[in-house]
Amino acid sequence: MTDRPRTPTLDRVTLPVDLKGLTDRELHNLADELRAETVSAVSVTGGHLGAGLGVVELTVALHAVFDAPRDKIIWDVGHQCYPHKILTGRRDRIRTLRTGGGLSGFTKRSESPYDCFGAGHSSTSISAAVGFAAARELGGDPGDAIAIIGDGSMSAGMAFEALNHGGHLKKRVIVILNDNEMSIAPPVGALSSYLSRLYAGAPFQDFKAAAKGALGLLPEPFQEGARRAKEMLKSVTVGGTLFEELGFSYVGPIDGHDLDQLLPVLRTVKQRASGPVLIHVITKKGKGYAPAEAARDRGHATNKFDVLTGAQVKAVSNAPSYTKVFAQSLIKEAETDERICAVTAAMPDGTGLNLFAERFPKRCFDVGIAEQHAVTFSAGLAAGGLRPFCAIYSTFLQRGYDQIVHDVAIQRLPVRFAIDRAGLVGADGATHAGAFDTAFLANLPGMVVMAAADEAELFHMVATAAAHDEGPIAFRYPRGDGIGLDMPARGVPLEIGRGRIMREGSRVALLSFGTRLQEVQQAAEALAQRGISPTVADARFAKPLDRDLILQLAAHHEALITIEEGAIGGFGSHVAQLLAEEGVFDRGIRYRSMVLPDIFIDQNSAEAMYAVAGLNAADIERKVLETLGVAMVTKRA
Repeated sequence: MTDRPRTPTLDRVTLPVDLKGLTDRELHNLADELRAETVSAVSVTGGHLGAGLGVVELTVALHAVFDAPRDKIIWDVGHQCYPHKILTGRRDRIRTLRTGGGLSGFTKRSESPYDCFGAGHSSTSISAAVGFAAARELGGDPGDAIAIIGDGSMSAGMAFEALNHGGHLKKRVIVILNDNEMSIAPPVGALSSYLSRLYAGAPFQDFKAAAKGALGLLPEPFQEGARRAKEMLKSVTVGGTLFEELGFSYVGPIDGHDLDQLLPVLRTVKQRASGPVLIHVITKKGKGYAPAEAARDRGHATNKFDVLTGAQVKAVSNAPSYTKVFAQSLIKEAETDERICAVTAAMPDGTGLNLFAERFPKRCFDVGIAEQHAVTFSAGLAAGGLRPFCAIYSTFLQRGYDQIVHDVAIQRLPVRFAIDRAGLVGADGATHAGAFDTAFLANLPGMVVMAAADEAELFHMVATAAAHDEGPIAFRYPRGDGIGLDMPARGVPLEIGRGRIMREGSRVALLSFGTRLQEVQQAAEALAQRGISPTVADARFAKPLDRDLILQLAAHHEALITIEEGAIGGFGSHVAQLLAEEGVFDRGIRYRSMVLPDIFIDQNSAEAMYAVAGLNAADIERKVLETLGVAMVTKRA
């Protein structure tokens, strides 16, 4: 009689409650199958692979021990949440990750009750967990609050603000420090060195042996009889004191890939902890998938790939990426100016500053996930006589806004802000959209704000920023490749506050700010076929505005339409203010402003997102016809 084929353990799991009936041996099997399923899914969709692979066992253990969604499992950033999504009723949709109408690549409250707190930026999980714990004590949602935060995210001050407050409140809250020695780039700073010392050498092995067999060998306040065990564990960890001084009972470090360690520790914490607890687990980003383990970034973010080889499917382009153009142009400027230096907040590859660091290692600073510090550090460099370029994604620059106002703008310090990922970014969705930087920068006195219409313009804007010492200056550019222009040998500084006419026409003027210029020009061609020949202009500057250009366009056209890849309150709003103050509206000009709509746009391809936003060529053409009162009829062949 032949044995029946075994049903895969993962096939027996639809929701976390199904883990309660599994033996520990079956949970081991489940972890292996969950890792394979994660690799398979991301090979189809692309996305954040390495972080999820590093927490497979931890995800299984958390859902086996705790009772989500009653217990709040809060994933910091959300890069590592794919295995969590598979176990929480979304396995049948996991191959829709980061696609239009599919699953978000991050935790999202509107997607599932198991995503108790949305994320996309780092270092928010402990604050949220402390909030959940305080709400519970005041009669809010019951259950435990468990924050899982990576060591890279611990470099942000917000994480320590939350630890300080959580320790002060003394409420039961559980923080799991997922220490994989890596966030997106290799970690930097004293904290990383401290964590490395915690698990170096024999102490980790000593605790590994102790943790496997004894639920009682854990610190207070888990049980009265554990005083000697607590002192033993303190002696084999090289200092839980940092976290204990903040008011947390420290447990660890333990092997985050060993369920025989994770399960007893988590079970004991769940049963017996009465106050704040920090569990320090050691994991390996990309664990269990050789191509990810071998990659420099441990498979942090990947395109679609072949599971057997790990080879990624990459679109072929003849144009360089905007990020690479920025890096190359900055290197050219730095070759002739020793005062130029560069600052990034844990994104050297993403911002292109890895190339700058190879050429000028002493002049490139990665400050870790600490955008506030990056901005004020740059202000200090500028005050010290250097010419710093602070390269931060638009979505992350939001985190340093007070420092931009207080430490840079008020002091009129010449910090150069290189704002990557401006506009809509596609699969990363709303949390990573660069929608607000023009609005929040252009309202600051003395700030210069530029947007590159193409890669050649970006070259010139880097040169413009390098030469500008009168105060802060920012230039924004999108994710992705340029349009394939011939590049200049060297950037030439632009005249501050001067735009350019791209096409002379009549009746309607289209004034573009940023890379929607290509769509504007396509719309102008389509309108020409209808007998309408628009003037097309590239503003280049949102602040200071090119007053002469704008007033000239308004004086010689029936209608003026601005187009930008940003939220209301940005370039178009400043143009409207100028027109109002100059009395242009009194003379009957028809003015319209095309901006991102007042919604958060879900993940999709960038093209589809701009269609939702109404900022593609066809939308611009329609806006012109509506503004001029021309019926939208089918064009003649």
